[in-house]
Amino acid sequence: MKFFLISDNTDTQLGMRIAGIEGVVAQTAAEASEALNKAVSDENIAVVLMTQKTASFCAERVKDIKLNYRRPLVIEIPDRHGSGGVTEAIGRYVEEAIGIKL
Repeated sequence: MKFFLISDNTDTQLGMRIAGIEGVVAQTAAEASEALNKAVSDENIAVVLMTQKTASFCAERVKDIKLNYRRPLVIEIPDRHGSGGVTEAIGRYVEEAIGIKL
């Protein structure tokens, strides 16, 4: 099983590639959605890492995958501009999934 990155910048992609994680750069909502759909359909990809900006491009699709799919695990990672509310996003997903507010 592999990791896959969907990033909005080449710096993140290069860093992940050095760590052995392949990925793509998506500058638009259409590119992010297309990359995510390809990753979901690839049975070899177990974890999709998405920068917060690319995840925001297709937030509803990401939410659907997190709540309703066993694979892949979609993880939002901070980009080079800061955390941008990862903690809040995790809290929202937990609350929506099991009804417990953290």
